[in-house]
Amino acid sequence: MKLGKWLGILVLLVVGIFSRSLGAFVGINIGTGVSNLPPASDVVAILKARQITHVRLYNADSHMLKALSNSGIEVMVGVINEEVLGIGESASAAATWIKKNVAAYLPSTNITAIAVGSEVLSSIPNAAPVLVSALNYLHKALVAANLNFHIKVSTPQSMDIIPRPFPPSTATFNSSWNSTIYRLLQFIKNTNSYYMLNAYPYYGYTKGDGIFPIDYALFRPLPSVKQIVDPNTLFHYTSMLDAMVDATYYSIEAFNFSGIPIVVTETGWPWFGGADEPDATVENAETFIKNLVKRVLNNSGPPSQPSIPINAHIYELFNEDKRPGPVSEENWGILFANGSTVYPLSLSASDRITENSSVVFCVAKPGTDSDKLQDGLNWACGPGQANCTAIQPGKPCYYPDNLENHASYAYNDYYQKMRSVGGTCDFSGTAITSTNDPSNGSCQFAGSSNSSTSGGFSTPVALGPANPLDGSSNSMRHNSKLQHMISAIVVALALH
Repeated sequence: MKLGKWLGILVLLVVGIFSRSLGAFVGINIGTGVSNLPPASDVVAILKARQITHVRLYNADSHMLKALSNSGIEVMVGVINEEVLGIGESASAAATWIKKNVAAYLPSTNITAIAVGSEVLSSIPNAAPVLVSALNYLHKALVAANLNFHIKVSTPQSMDIIPRPFPPSTATFNSSWNSTIYRLLQFIKNTNSYYMLNAYPYYGYTKGDGIFPIDYALFRPLPSVKQIVDPNTLFHYTSMLDAMVDATYYSIEAFNFSGIPIVVTETGWPWFGGADEPDATVENAETFIKNLVKRVLNNSGPPSQPSIPINAHIYELFNEDKRPGPVSEENWGILFANGSTVYPLSLSASDRITENSSVVFCVAKPGTDSDKLQDGLNWACGPGQANCTAIQPGKPCYYPDNLENHASYAYNDYYQKMRSVGGTCDFSGTAITSTNDPSNGSCQFAGSSNSSTSGGFSTPVALGPANPLDGSSNSMRHNSKLQHMISAIVVALALH
């Protein structure tokens, strides 16, 4: 075997072993149903700036996989549902998929998992007969390429295939899928992989007809008289997510399998919804995500499996405005497409606040009526004497070309100039203050650390701080240690 191939495989093994030794993680899903999705390089800059160490892609987008090269970020690539049937029926199709979408990017892009389809059993049941075959063919292709020790194969399933998840101790999978699920669990066990679970307390709460309190879904403490207890095990559940994960462990146990870890591949909370979705609010979404991060990073498991941490991927990075369905479907993201946050958030264990908390910005309130927003924009750029040059066509803040972005710029320019003499951030109820800097690339909002107090724009700057590891000595130590290990391997191979 050639030296380069040996080196690539050894580096993958070292990175895999090293990354798995760091304990629980919070990852993020990156959907593509976004009208103004930033370039892949900007997305990766955002991930680095926010110290996001794990991402899940719903496909195997070449631009993203290239941009993630040498980032160190662990990547889960996706086989889309439309590809499952073809791969499940053909070993050669699986081998081709691995060669094109995985091997071609290794070892520089740290691909560690393949998610085969998305909720196949509940969304495309006609593919169920070949689902496990698809997993097997992909795994065999990885074996042939000596990649199976670093890259795991599994398939995300929803909680819908567990009809009665509470109490967790009596939960079982839908019996109509018994044959497929048994073979799936056997595959996971034989390949040392893990069960991928999409678990949404939002739906557990909103579809629960008031059975459970919202505090239970949001990880908030419950008074003693409202404690959620499994009557069979007497385990106390402090969050609905813990109960969902435990229900899945018990369902797996019902098939006489043990030692199969669960990774939550999707969970989250929408921050805005329609008139019939009153629980989709910014406050609830912020509470859920912040408490989720705190819960995951305590490095413990659910009551039945306390030693197996709950690793989780947040759904999702950007709001997907192209998604059909209820209003909430478009509003699960923690970021807007311009890279600004929906609410202040830190996903790192260091509790580092990623926003510029020393400055308050005035931005358009999400979900505001467009006519009222237009009136506010017209006033700000007119009688309010805001400098609106930067949001004109061809200027740095014109894109994203939407009313909310333009109004935010104008509102903020007015507010930064006038607040010292009594100017407010209200605009007839269409504006809110935020410590999150909405600046984006060459578009700099007044008050930003990269702009003058008079507003306007400057030369292009990278998204996020110049040093994405600033404030995280642990990450720096881990990266340094890894570099020393890789250097040692290089020297050893060179002397061989």
